[in-house]
Amino acid sequence: MNNNFKMVAKTMFGFEEMLAKELRNLGASNVEEGIRSVSFEGDTGFMYKANLCLRTAIKIIKPIYSFKVRNEDDLYKKIYDMDWFNYLSIDTTFAIDATVNSENFTHSLYVSQKTKDAIVDRFRDTDGSRPDVDIKFPDVRINIHIQNDHCNVSLDSSGRSLHQRGYRTATNIAPINEVLAAGLLLLSGWDGQCDFLDPMCGSGTLLTEAAMIACNIPANINRKEFAFEKWHDYDEALFDKIVESSLNRTRDFHHKIIGYDKAPSAVRKAIDNVENANLSEYITIERKNFFDTEKFTENHLHMVFNPPYGERLDIEMEDFYADIGNTLKRNYPGTDAWFITSNLEALKFVGLRPSRKIKVFNSHLESRLVKYVMYEGSKKAKFNKME
Repeated sequence: MNNNFKMVAKTMFGFEEMLAKELRNLGASNVEEGIRSVSFEGDTGFMYKANLCLRTAIKIIKPIYSFKVRNEDDLYKKIYDMDWFNYLSIDTTFAIDATVNSENFTHSLYVSQKTKDAIVDRFRDTDGSRPDVDIKFPDVRINIHIQNDHCNVSLDSSGRSLHQRGYRTATNIAPINEVLAAGLLLLSGWDGQCDFLDPMCGSGTLLTEAAMIACNIPANINRKEFAFEKWHDYDEALFDKIVESSLNRTRDFHHKIIGYDKAPSAVRKAIDNVENANLSEYITIERKNFFDTEKFTENHLHMVFNPPYGERLDIEMEDFYADIGNTLKRNYPGTDAWFITSNLEALKFVGLRPSRKIKVFNSHLESRLVKYVMYEGSKKAKFNKME
């Protein structure tokens, strides 16, 4: 018997294709890319697995009802008529998240309020009492999405955003979020088959995500809880089985993952976070200024980093980016160097031509993930050798 149902994984701009690939690799069916989202089908166990294992998903939501809607009264009536007793009880707390893109509905807060009223009134009319709203820590989080005249009602199976992996307790100024870090690593082609360096590692997020990818460790194994654990139909034995089976798929890693930062406070925070993720055996963190370093291996090196930018540090951008280019040229032959920046002007001062530029967003900032291929010897010598 097929117990599959439709789900939607939300993600960041530019990560849709990678998330679709992750879902297929996990075993999802009917995978379809959207904008900042990917829809797919799977059973309850797969919903647990998606939350546990996906690296580039922010939320996994489970649609439960959809309908055409004309106005607020229509919304109230159709929400009221739903069989909420399948999902909530008077002892359950809940919260509503609403997103609207419609001429008929202009305020998401008003849509949330109307939805809440309909649910509460339904319980009160039926049972004489009602469940409470808890905006911060609800037992059930309900997602309302109105696009023109179409309303989708979904349950949020994740709860807090899936970028909150559970290992990062200490952060620096403007840390890169975990989903963004994992997405950048996957876009760069990182697969754990060589040595890795983050030369400006901050609180260690790229290092930690790189080690988890290299060892095939489930992305959210350190997370304290998921929203689905409070649902009426939560199957703890099934979830334990999914966790065990996912951990059985981890693999050995035989290379080095190294991080540098010149700030002692950043080094301390990065070491703490790596320890929290139980990855200290794979990751080495040292206090070093990247501009004074040389490549630590004779083999191929994969480098991914998030350099500081004007919004968060008082630095001379032109000199700083020129130093990045000079250090790569002089000291890092045989390296694929990738970094993300929102300062598109500053890229001109690197003095190297990027072989790839990928548009991504770091929070609200439009950015580029750029790749510089540093050949062994000169580029000319490389091509002469190939002829």
